[in-house]
Amino acid sequence: MKLVKVGGDGECKNGNCPTIYRTDRGTLVVQGYAVGPEQAEGLTIPAGESLVEIPLDVLQDAARALG
Repeated sequence: MKLVKVGGDGECKNGNCPTIYRTDRGTLVVQGYAVGPEQAEGLTIPAGESLVEIPLDVLQDAARALG
């Protein structure tokens, strides 16, 4: 799978910031902060999936790039 950055903190230089990538499979990959079980209480998260928190401006940046 090939990843192309479409949204993220423009100030981030080390690649360790929340980011959204477009894949060559027609999907998106999100890099963000892991959401702990206490925040996910009451949700059913299937095996192989996880919850990730990203800043709203990262999503807005990606939406502009994809639009």
